[in-house]
Amino acid sequence: MSDPTSENPPRLTQFAHGGGCACKIPPGELDALVASVSQGHGSAVDPALELLVGLDGGGDDAAVVRLDGERAVVTTADFFTPVVDDPYDWGRIAAANALSDVYAMGGTPVAAVNLLGWPREKLPMETAARVLSGGRHVAHSAGCHLAGGHSVDDLEPKYGMSVVGIVDPERMLRLDAASPGLPLTLTKPLGTGVLNARHKATGTVFPEAVETMAALNRDASRAAVERGIRSGTDVTGFGLLGHAYKMARAAEVTLVVDSTAVPLLAGAQQAVADGYVSGGTRRNLDWITPFTDFGSASGYDRLLLADAQTSGGLLLAGELPGHPVIGEVLPRGDFPLVVRGTVSTEN
Repeated sequence: MSDPTSENPPRLTQFAHGGGCACKIPPGELDALVASVSQGHGSAVDPALELLVGLDGGGDDAAVVRLDGERAVVTTADFFTPVVDDPYDWGRIAAANALSDVYAMGGTPVAAVNLLGWPREKLPMETAARVLSGGRHVAHSAGCHLAGGHSVDDLEPKYGMSVVGIVDPERMLRLDAASPGLPLTLTKPLGTGVLNARHKATGTVFPEAVETMAALNRDASRAAVERGIRSGTDVTGFGLLGHAYKMARAAEVTLVVDSTAVPLLAGAQQAVADGYVSGGTRRNLDWITPFTDFGSASGYDRLLLADAQTSGGLLLAGELPGHPVIGEVLPRGDFPLVVRGTVSTEN
């Protein structure tokens, strides 16, 4: 077991084959998996509550069941392998990412439980305690109760949460509600995937990326709901274009992304140019390429737009003051996705 008091504590990212949301099952494989278990198997027998959002919505961020005319329950779970080496920061990021699924539905998280996988023969339990402390800090800052959870002895460290929230069923955000004529807004910059890949390979810390990932999507979600926005998702492991494609597919529209308007974290362009691109990002690009008119976008641009984000921002069909408009929703055309402009100036 590693010594937690050592001057050179263990690098958590070296204990996992992938990091953060980049370790997700590839989106194409996940689509096929979900289809194979959902088709022809019916629904719950004599359910106690009405299911408002489930698999039929095209893969929304959480399930939603109605309690009454004004309240519905949002339920989700999210966990992943280390995305940074600092255990407290990893806990913060994983918690913010799990809570984001509720915010992406326009809801408010009210209670959560921990999900922990830990290689107890390789990493000290004191390190696990730091991870859990980071998660608790973010959950409590969100006004969300955190009580208990489940843990297993695992080959790789994994952490996240199962979260329950509430939402007004008439005002929630969902994938299939994007209408032609609406602008597209993105509430956090891209680039966490390539910067995390560089961090894993070199140990270089990117404080801006860490704080971006640990930041809650609470304020953006509340503002979107108050402005009457009804379609959105959070941008995580499938990249901006992957999640945009899911919105376009669910609503049967075309989403146009103006890549010159897409905000990027400092160092993201250079990280792509230097080759710090995860396998998850490359799989994202392979998946969405047949559905995307890339125009003149270069290879670097495409990788940035498909970059596997961890705890990214909200992609909203509507304008949100204080956040950049990065495109628009059009009637369904030849492609579900269209990219205009160019992201990177380093090509």
